[in-house]
Amino acid sequence: MRFTSEQRLDDGVLEREFTLGETPGTLWTPDSTAPAPLILIAHNNGLPKAEPRLVARARATAAAGYAAVTIDAAGCGDRPRSAADLQLRADLGRAMRAGEPTDEIFESLVGPLVENAAPEWLTTLDTVLALPEIGGPVGYSGWTALGIRLAVTEPRITAAGFFAGGYVPRAQREEAKQVTIPLLLLLQWDDEGNPRQRALDLFDTFGTEEKTLHANMGGHTGTPAFESEDAFRFYARHLKK
Repeated sequence: MRFTSEQRLDDGVLEREFTLGETPGTLWTPDSTAPAPLILIAHNNGLPKAEPRLVARARATAAAGYAAVTIDAAGCGDRPRSAADLQLRADLGRAMRAGEPTDEIFESLVGPLVENAAPEWLTTLDTVLALPEIGGPVGYSGWTALGIRLAVTEPRITAAGFFAGGYVPRAQREEAKQVTIPLLLLLQWDDEGNPRQRALDLFDTFGTEEKTLHANMGGHTGTPAFESEDAFRFYARHLKK
């Protein structure tokens, strides 16, 4: 890991940009002398790590006493996308605008994104946990499809918060049955990009005995601010024992 920039923010949070091999990322750590629990802040692979909503969520997470890390996985942010990936994204957008079926396009696009992103996230997790200012345990927050894969393959992740969840590849819908850690699922009732019933069905599929669903009215980006407070209470129960 090579840190490329560093700044101390007004709330005392330390923000550091880094590169790990070909993977760029950002690490936020709280103003604390004790090693902090870690939350992986993962976003849909169409968004860059500098996306303002993601940065605001990560900064709030660090201000609440957690270390937070995010990366741009392959094909995300400034990392180049393949010609096939670009074509699939164009096909998906065209089909959605035309009201045509999108399931097979979605499978072809998002399935490989999960497969390619998961190893880079695990490498990031290994590297960040080796830093003296971070002590675990580890939580996850964000992109549902990737979160399911990490939850069933990485035992150090002990709690997860998922967003939306309507569109999840078939492989991850099957893996959801194996998820046993505590979950908090946020659902926007009128999310234009994530079918409500699919999200509800996925919630039923999760194998964990501790799962909570918060549903709010509004579109994809309309999650109420108070959900952050509830999320931090959720993580406090499982990461700050």
